Amino acid sequence: PSSQPWQVYSRYIMKLSALIFTTGIFATTVSSFTPISRNAVQRTAFTSIHTPTTTSSPKTPSSASSSLSYAIDVYDELAPRDVYSMQEWAQSYGTQIAEGVELYTADGADYQLITQAPIPAGSSVLYVPADIVLSSNNVVQEYGQALSQAENILVQMEQGLQERLPLFRLMVKIMAEYEKGEESPYFPWLNSMPRQFYNGVAMTDACFACLPPYASICAMNERNAYSRFINAIRKGNLPLNQETIMDDQVGKWAYNVALTRFHEVWQPVRQKHIAPMADMLNHSTEPNCEINFDDMGNCNVQAIMDIQPGSPLTISLGDPTNPTPLFAKYGFLYDDCKTIFCKAVHLDAQIQELGYEYKDLLIQTETGEIAPQVWDVFLYEILQNSDPDNAGAFYNAVTGGDEATKEQYHGHYYSYTLDALKNHVYSILNDVDELTMKAQSYDLETHPRVPVIVAHNNLVKETFTMTGQALEQM
Repeated sequence: PSSQPWQVYSRYIMKLSALIFTTGIFATTVSSFTPISRNAVQRTAFTSIHTPTTTSSPKTPSSASSSLSYAIDVYDELAPRDVYSMQEWAQSYGTQIAEGVELYTADGADYQLITQAPIPAGSSVLYVPADIVLSSNNVVQEYGQALSQAENILVQMEQGLQERLPLFRLMVKIMAEYEKGEESPYFPWLNSMPRQFYNGVAMTDACFACLPPYASICAMNERNAYSRFINAIRKGNLPLNQETIMDDQVGKWAYNVALTRFHEVWQPVRQKHIAPMADMLNHSTEPNCEINFDDMGNCNVQAIMDIQPGSPLTISLGDPTNPTPLFAKYGFLYDDCKTIFCKAVHLDAQIQELGYEYKDLLIQTETGEIAPQVWDVFLYEILQNSDPDNAGAFYNAVTGGDEATKEQYHGHYYSYTLDALKNHVYSILNDVDELTMKAQSYDLETHPRVPVIVAHNNLVKETFTMTGQALEQM
């Protein structure tokens, strides 16, 4: 294995649309941020932000699949997003935006915050009062025993779902506010949400059939989580209209809104928040902003570096070393991806035994270079199958940090490990070609997620092609 340092470059641009300026609409700005009292801001009719909903009054159906109308058409994935009305609504409730910070869109579908003025590091960029922040803990107080019953049903379905209860609570809240339609205090925010998503929950079985195993597993995990959530809601006794909870289109939309907009906090207790306007910050592997919540639940977005005019305002949405989980969760591939997971999901047992995580088992997207930990895992599997005694000794060397002994094993079994890696790389390349051909055979009208799937597969192909070439030269 090469001992040269990894070269890190930003190279692979796969954003489906470029950012352009939308003129004529500007954010109201303030020069400094201070919490605003409830009586200091003129508001629209907003009686109680935490009043449980029961059922909505019947109206003319907006879709043939439902006998109720809730003002927000989630059936039309191309329905326009009223983002600027949401901004006005948020500011009317005390949201404060730094001078020069504006909403921009390329095509009316994808929005983000960008600055037209320089922002020094440490400056406040955005303040969102707790009044309009959705909090998973507040949902518990709002729905009480009915929510608790549904949560008990959920956690009994599958081990690990206890950890996802904050997300479940936000999904319930969004469904409840959706039912209220224009009567919901959150209507302007809900009406600004996308109707079309590209993540694992939104994918069809045909989409999964076009993904490599690791990506398919990550995407399927999200769809399975949604399935558990909606089943718990349907079996519970939540104050939601029956037609709402039986409507998969509504359920998936609510789940995806919660999943893609939340920010998790751990102090003073773990919970998930959604802060309107702050949820317009996009992802970067080198973010220039961070989101914090104070003890009162107010949201503060702060610049963590000097930000130049014309720059998008960004945060980190997840592990920057591995784009596939973000692809499965959010449905995008970021344009500054530097590494990808080696795709060795068939060696998951060996990975765990050696104490590694997927984020350790990387391949550079610029050079195709393989991380040393990947060599460790492949050699360990070879030894387990051919020489259990030496497998144990190698295990002790890896987990005990004995680099000298570990390198001796690598030197002795080098050719075997090299062959195993070549076989793995060529197998992935063959699979990706077949999967991409299958995806490209689909009609984009019925499979709009094909472009992002193909982009993901192309990233894998280009990276593994370089890896195969490098291995052949060893």
